[in-house]
Amino acid sequence: MGKNDKKSSDKPAGKGKAGADKESGGGKAKGAQSINVRHILCEKHAKKEEALAKISEGVKFDEVARNYSEDKARQGGALGWKSKGSLDPKFEDVAFALEPSTTNNPKIGEAKTEFGYHIIMVEGRK
Repeated sequence: MGKNDKKSSDKPAGKGKAGADKESGGGKAKGAQSINVRHILCEKHAKKEEALAKISEGVKFDEVARNYSEDKARQGGALGWKSKGSLDPKFEDVAFALEPSTTNNPKIGEAKTEFGYHIIMVEGRK
């Protein structure tokens, strides 16, 4: 009799539906599918640390990007709007977790990719 009881409790009709609803209802808690992102890219850890110190001192993020970033950061590190899946996964994990902020008071994250060390900030989400 115990075996029959287990079989009947293994398959309640409501459980399967609830699981399907959870999956379709929003497995992506963060919500944003694209972000307006800026970064500072440094090949060397020491240079990244110098850039972080400048940001800590209150220098605007875009100004630090123009002075320290080793990519073509003519726009103050602006990469523009990027959708999920279009960036390096290590960079993307950090960037999509950040709250939007401004270059005057940036909320930053850091990532290391094959390109170097990134200091990342997000200006918008949608």
